[in-house]
Amino acid sequence: MEIRRTFDLLARLAITTPQADCLVEKKAGTWQPLSAAQVQAQSNHVSLGLLQLGIGHGDKVAIISANRPEWVIADFGIAQLGAVSVPMYPTITVQDYRHIFQDAGVRVVLVENKKLLSRVQEAVEAMPNGPEHVFTFDKLEGARSFVELLALGEAADAVGLEALKAAVQPDDLLTLIYTSGTTGRPKGVMLSHRNLLYNCENLTGYLPLPAGQKALSFLPLSHIFERTATLLYLMLGFSIWYAESVERIADNLREVQPQVFTTVPRLLEKIYDKIVAKGQELTGAKRKLFDWALELGLRYDTQKDQGIWYNTQLALANKLVFSKWREAMGGQVHYIVSGGGALQPRLARVFWAAGIRVMEGYGMTETSPVIAASLPEASGNLIGAVGPVIPGVEVKLAPDGEILTRSPSVMQGYYNRPDLTADTIDADGWLHTGDIGELVQGRFLKITDRKKEMFKTSNGKYIAPQPLESRLAESPLVEQVMVVGEGQKYAACLLVPAFAELRAWAKNHNLPADLSDAALAAHAQVQHLYDQLVHQATAAFAQWEQIKKVALVPALWSVESGELTPTLKVKRKVVSQNYQQLIEGLYR
Repeated sequence: MEIRRTFDLLARLAITTPQADCLVEKKAGTWQPLSAAQVQAQSNHVSLGLLQLGIGHGDKVAIISANRPEWVIADFGIAQLGAVSVPMYPTITVQDYRHIFQDAGVRVVLVENKKLLSRVQEAVEAMPNGPEHVFTFDKLEGARSFVELLALGEAADAVGLEALKAAVQPDDLLTLIYTSGTTGRPKGVMLSHRNLLYNCENLTGYLPLPAGQKALSFLPLSHIFERTATLLYLMLGFSIWYAESVERIADNLREVQPQVFTTVPRLLEKIYDKIVAKGQELTGAKRKLFDWALELGLRYDTQKDQGIWYNTQLALANKLVFSKWREAMGGQVHYIVSGGGALQPRLARVFWAAGIRVMEGYGMTETSPVIAASLPEASGNLIGAVGPVIPGVEVKLAPDGEILTRSPSVMQGYYNRPDLTADTIDADGWLHTGDIGELVQGRFLKITDRKKEMFKTSNGKYIAPQPLESRLAESPLVEQVMVVGEGQKYAACLLVPAFAELRAWAKNHNLPADLSDAALAAHAQVQHLYDQLVHQATAAFAQWEQIKKVALVPALWSVESGELTPTLKVKRKVVSQNYQQLIEGLYR
């Protein structure tokens, strides 16, 4: 059957793939599935329950929660009325909650737990016309629960619901997704049913697996990446299993044994670093075997056959070493889809060498999101690039290298901001991404920097910080880094050490074990270590791009501190303000 609106997937699932484990969550220590029929029934109850509250076409309903079946069920239930879901990151500030409630005109809030309910209540207290109804996914004393909303819908007369569904059109507004705010106040991206479904339909060939596969979900559903991935999984007839938490992902991978999952590069870095750290604990022949396999992996090239000797060695390394890597990830993973940031080339090489296909993609909320993606086969992957442009999407490069894109997946605009919409989408329908890129081999899109993040030194030279930061981040001793130097005579950087690895180094170099993070970062030997690391890492760059000074920061930048967006991108303006004196000290 034709899929014209997102909720049409429910009807098709019930007919073509009526799996018993459509959505699966772990409760009280056991994995508990919901069938496709149950998901459809509960989505109908959400629609009817909201209808009893006076919610209809165009009304806004916020969802603030970690990933769980209720999130998806609520999303479908909202959509079936022609209402608009407003997903919000649990980690944003109370001020951002209030701004989004006001800007979107939210009438109902669906919130996960007691902690988030408290934050919603704090935001609503200062609002003259705030949301009218709040329901919690967890059952909490003194709060209206999601179960109550379902019961309200179950008791209602279902006559008329099908007519309401039929009235929803593909170009109707489906969702308002507020961007993470690296450049200021969050702004609402307007996406329709057609926007998301068009993107999904052009991605079905990227996961060539039969129906009935398992996908593990842990990236936030409030982000367009996991939201579209969810629709794609359901379109392909996969079941979706929700990880208990980020901390439990490794355990959940072994329990669920998924065939696919989406991730951000940082998580793969942590998996890689953990594996390498364990390998370095080995001794004797086992350590030599591990180092040999890792060295082979770091030489892997998807675009090049390195001959029978290399291939024979790699096959042996896979049997003796890399097979354990696959077992640690459940043993069944066919594809890992990485997005949300640049993937370190060494990670791509090693995981591909280990028989784990990491497919890097590129996009943005405003494009629903995928613009380019690596293909499932090795020849469709170029290490360091984000893959070919996907079918149905146009891309061209502006004279300054900015990536422009046009397709039915491009947003309808920014909510209440026609001025920003006009600045982003030109008269010919080309969306200006703000990213600088190039086409390699005539087909692979490579992102080289953010247009607005490039800066000019006092010598008149332009510096693109992203390649420098990516190069530095390859070191296991580096946790976070930000290159600075606007209007200055040279580039410098703020760097947060990876303290677990740094302490291991300090122990081997007989530094006192009782030093605090701040004291360790200030130690002369540590300062010298990072000066050398930065010098060596950036030596291959042009003279004016090389980083001349480094300031070590002893505290991680975080979402809570306001220095990272919910998608873990550095808010350069905020970090620059917070460390203004430290930055000034780099140029005295």
